[in-house]
Formats: sequence, C-alpha cells, structure tokens
Amino acid sequence: MSARSALSLLIIDDNPGSLEMLSSALAQPDLEILTASDPEEGLDLVHSRHPQIVLTDLIMPHMSGMEVLERIMEFDPATEVILMTAHYSTESAVEAIKKGASDYLNKPVSIAALREKIGSVVEMARKRQRASRLEDELLASAAFEGMVGNSPSMWDMFSRIRRVAPHYRAVLVTGETGTGKDLVAQALHRLSPAGQGRYVVLNCSAVVETLFESELFGHVRGSFTGATTDKPGLFEHAHGGTLFLDEIGDMPLATQAKLLRVLQNQEVQRVGSLTARKVDVRVVGATNHDLRAAIAEKRFREDLYYRLSMVEIKVPSLADRKEDLPLLERHLIAKFASQYGKEIRGLTRRAQIRLAMHSWPGNVRELENVIGHACMMTLGDTIDVQDLPPYLLTEGQPGSDPADTLVPEPESVAGTLEAQERALIQRAMQAAAGNQSQAARTLRIGRDALRYKLKKHNL
Repeated sequence: MSARSALSLLIIDDNPGSLEMLSSALAQPDLEILTASDPEEGLDLVHSRHPQIVLTDLIMPHMSGMEVLERIMEFDPATEVILMTAHYSTESAVEAIKKGASDYLNKPVSIAALREKIGSVVEMARKRQRASRLEDELLASAAFEGMVGNSPSMWDMFSRIRRVAPHYRAVLVTGETGTGKDLVAQALHRLSPAGQGRYVVLNCSAVVETLFESELFGHVRGSFTGATTDKPGLFEHAHGGTLFLDEIGDMPLATQAKLLRVLQNQEVQRVGSLTARKVDVRVVGATNHDLRAAIAEKRFREDLYYRLSMVEIKVPSLADRKEDLPLLERHLIAKFASQYGKEIRGLTRRAQIRLAMHSWPGNVRELENVIGHACMMTLGDTIDVQDLPPYLLTEGQPGSDPADTLVPEPESVAGTLEAQERALIQRAMQAAAGNQSQAARTLRIGRDALRYKLKKHNL
C-alpha cells in the first residue's frame, strides 16, 4: 500500500441517506471512506482503523457528536474532527473548538464548501505524512555511532570525534550525568586504529581506594596480603585497545600520579614488581565534575588534567539541544517497541508537549527511562500523557516537590509487562461493568484487540 492510500475519512451519521450522499460526494483518489450509522460503531472504527479525519453529526441517539468528539480526543488528539449540525449556536461552536474540533459546520452543508474543507484537511494530513517520512530519513542521517542528534552542537561534536579518533593517545570527555559520555568513548575507540582491540571500562567511583593501583596496574604474588598469584592490571588487559576511565575525577591523588607516568611513558609497573612493562593503550577519561575547581581544591592533579585535556570533547546537555528531542523520542520508541515486541506509532501531540516542557536534568538517560516506561505501559499503538511516569504528570502543579521527581527505571515497574497488561485490562473491564466496547475505549485499543487480550490472559 502506498503512503498516500493510508489516509482515511470516517463519516458518522444516524441518517443512512446522509451517509450515502456524503460518502459519494467526498470520494477522491487515495482517500478511504468509512461510514457508521451508530456512534458506538463509529468509535470502534476510530480505535481499530485510526482515520485521520472524522466527520460527525452533532445530534444522534444514544450519544451526541460532542461526546464522540471528546472520546476521539481522549484516544488520539491528532485526529481532525469536523462537527455538523442543524442546530448551530455560537456557544456550541466555541465549546466544540475548545474540545478539539477542527471545524463546526451548519446544516444544510454546501457540498462544494464541504469538499473544499475536506480537501484542505486531507492535504494537511498528507503534509504531516510527508513530514513523518522526512523525520524518518532525518533520523537515519542524524545517527552517528549509536548517538542521535541534528543540532549544531551535536554535529560539532561528531566532527570533533572523527578528527580526534585516528590520532589521540589520551582524551578527556566532559558533560553532565546522563549525556552519553560512554557512547562518545565507544565511538572514539571504534573509529581509532585500536578499534579491533579490547574496549575496557573502569568506573573510578566504584573502586576501593586501596585496590586502585592493583586494579589499574596489576600486582605480583606476595606484594600484599591476599595477593596469592600474579595479576595483570586493566592497562595490560587493554593492550592494543582502549581503556575508558569513567568518573576520572574520583580517582585518588596517589593513583593520578602513577597514571600520569603511564600516559607519558606507555609502560606500567605492577604493584610489588621492579620491572616495567610496555603497553600500547589509548585512554579516554570522562567526568561530570569541574576539574579546574577540583585542581583548586587539591583534589585533582593539574599536570594530569593538562595531559588529558590536550584533547577535550564536551557532550552537550539535552537542555542545550532540545531541538533534538523529537528525533531522540523517535529513536527510543523504535528501540523499546522492538525490545517489548509492540507496535508503537509514536507520541500524541499532548505527550510531545509535556516532554518538551520538562527540563531534563537527567539528560538522555532520563529520556530513555521515560520512553522505556511509556512503551511498557501503553496498551495502544500511541503513547499518551497517561503512559508517562507519574512525576512528569504532576510536575509544575501545586504541591509537587522537585525532590520527589526521581527517574524510574523501566525495569522497576512492579511486575512483568504481561502482569501489568492483565491488571490494566481487569480494572478497565470492572470499571465498564463488563462492557467490552467501553473498556476498549478506556484502554484506547480496538474492541477486537481487547477480545484478543482477554483470551490471551484467560479473563
């Protein structure tokens, strides 16, 4: 099916004559016309077929067009809904527009005017489709060694990595927590002549100070209590490759002095040994600390800083490149949809707005956790605000405490994905008193999809 043929228009009207007349009058190439004479049937089609445009009568038995509008906006706010009524009033028109209607037409509707209106809405929908395809192409072109960005600061960083990678012996990567300094280190390794060698990681903040030298440089048997055998250090293990020293600002001063000598001489001396061993290792140090301030406080050696910062790569924070947010969202949704085995089209506009309003103190790592949580929680094929972590929904509201806005890991959600889905379906069915159509609308999935899930979970 071509991208153009994916557009569909749903007409909801309890008058069969109006349905037939409107469907034939609005027919055009590459536009699928769906019809429903009952509002409930129409809402089921909205959930199962995702029409981009809905044309609905205002006055119908059992459910008004205004209620149909509200239900559609709850499900997918991106849907263009046009209301028609023979009982036009300015007040109801304003109410409809406030609730999300794209237009409010007075009956009898001029067919020529309606065709023009539908034509403009269809063209706008096609533009959004083209924009979506262009975003896919942009995402493909904006990916660099596992990182995603199209902002000037990211392109500058990508260019710097390309220039530095073939030549560096030591490099310093700086940036806030969660910006992706480890990804920069991996990119430097893969693009360097040592790319076929080992990539070895040491988190300096996680090593006990007394074991630091042994961990980095190794030791010989009998050099200290517990040293029962000779042990090579990480420098020897990384020979011919790259050693990534994460949180290098937390390294003890005594170890910093020995690290400086290794960087200068490219040789290590195991603890308790009198013999130096040659090593060929590229070193990437990373920190989220201000090392100049640490130097002033005598917590970091100035000579080591200048040795490392001969080449420095600064990773921009997410707050400094918010124009990359839509690309990152798209990339992460695709990642987690594949991981969870779900089909997820993207975010609703209001969910996108909510994410754009957040300051992202945890940077890309926080965004990854938020999208992972949302992909796990959504039962439909679109992420909406209620699928986001609770702290994002209460943010900025009276009584909300920024200290409580901890980022939840996707894995920390209670129970498995299957258990969560089963519990949500049970609650929806109970709230709907067993009415499957109502439960499906609450869950924002089609009735057929709900029936499948009821059978899957043996409910």
